[in-house]
Amino acid sequence: MFDNLTDRLNATLKKIKGQGRLTEDNIKDTMREVRMALLEADVALSVVKSFTDTVKERALGKEVMQSMSPGQALLKVVNEELVKTMGEANESLDLSAAPPVVILMAGLQGSGKTTTVAKLSRLLIERHNKSVMVVSADVYRPAAIEQLKTLASEVGANFFPSSVDQKPVKIVKAAIAQAKKQFNDVLIVDTAGRLHIDEQMMDEIRQVHAAANPTETLFVVDSMTGQDAANTAKAFDEALPLTGVVLTKTDGDARGGAALSIRQITGKPIKFLGVGEKTDALEPFHPDRVASRLLGMGDALSLVEEIERKVDKDKAEKLAKKLQKGKGFDLDDYREQLTQMINMGGMSAMMDKIPGMSNVPQNVKNKVNDKDFSRQIALINSMTHKEKIFPNLINGSRRKRIATGAGLEVQDVNKLMKQYKQAQKMMKKMSKGGMAKMMRGLQGQMGQGQGFPF
Repeated sequence: MFDNLTDRLNATLKKIKGQGRLTEDNIKDTMREVRMALLEADVALSVVKSFTDTVKERALGKEVMQSMSPGQALLKVVNEELVKTMGEANESLDLSAAPPVVILMAGLQGSGKTTTVAKLSRLLIERHNKSVMVVSADVYRPAAIEQLKTLASEVGANFFPSSVDQKPVKIVKAAIAQAKKQFNDVLIVDTAGRLHIDEQMMDEIRQVHAAANPTETLFVVDSMTGQDAANTAKAFDEALPLTGVVLTKTDGDARGGAALSIRQITGKPIKFLGVGEKTDALEPFHPDRVASRLLGMGDALSLVEEIERKVDKDKAEKLAKKLQKGKGFDLDDYREQLTQMINMGGMSAMMDKIPGMSNVPQNVKNKVNDKDFSRQIALINSMTHKEKIFPNLINGSRRKRIATGAGLEVQDVNKLMKQYKQAQKMMKKMSKGGMAKMMRGLQGQMGQGQGFPF
């Protein structure tokens, strides 16, 4: 996420950190480079000017100039101003209204609105223990209604049916009545998107908004449109009282212009980031954590929260106890660890959250291939029960059979066995202190950019 901007900011700030003291000249040079990095990231010019002027003013102040480590002091100022630009703190959804709390989703066609409805439903169900109903008021695209029905079933939300011959306002009123009858906590309304902003669209969505009287009106926008995302959000806000923005497709956005422009241009908070295609790929937006990632400092808090949410604690505890009793870490255990990694989005999804990863050479990062996890699982599935428990039995002929069974080559089996042995050694080192020590050890390995061998 925002890789290009991260690399540019890192390179620029690394130069100044290496200098013994700050002067007006080297601060001016640094801010010129920061300005260029932000403009290349498609951050709005007004935001860039305001940001660089404030950082420069603070950098020339006493807190930085008289600091024992001026480079670090400047980095602190840049970090604080990035956080301010993006909105200070996470602004969560207001779920305190009388149920059903209505959330209205607005946005242009192709922004990922319907998928975001499903992602938000899953997040509310799994993390907030809410019963959720969803409804589509997009009467122009029958496929959108069907898509929402399928996604609702996938994430466990109630689906209120609608059809293209109905009026959007009537659909919304009927959905609210049904959500009340079923005692649903939240009703999420998916509205029609358009290819561009037009007055007819705005009139319709104003009518839907009036009928729904939503607690939250979220504007869903594609991160990869850069500062245009902020300008479109501003235009929508002039027609509708938006309460926040959902920035989608940030996993494919190497620039970051939208994230840095939206708050300043619209005055509205970014509430969520879409970070992938799966229905669990929605993260609450924390300006401080995103600033930390932008400056190559990782995002340990989000990583720990993800581990807490997605790692099966019972299985981890069972493995810890097994290792404590002196029983070995076998290939079944290794397969379980690989599965857990895939559930967390794989190593590539975790890279920018691991502190210290900015210091790992790019050629090493490029070797990370999450498909290897799936291949290794296929190879382990191709083994007999005895081979998984006693890996030393796996000789040349067995390796050939295992490779054929998984549709892979013998060298793939060799690679698997090498990486399994490295993981086995790591687990042996961490086995004496139970699950807590294992998790600390794993965190340490990941902090050094090691983790599971690539």
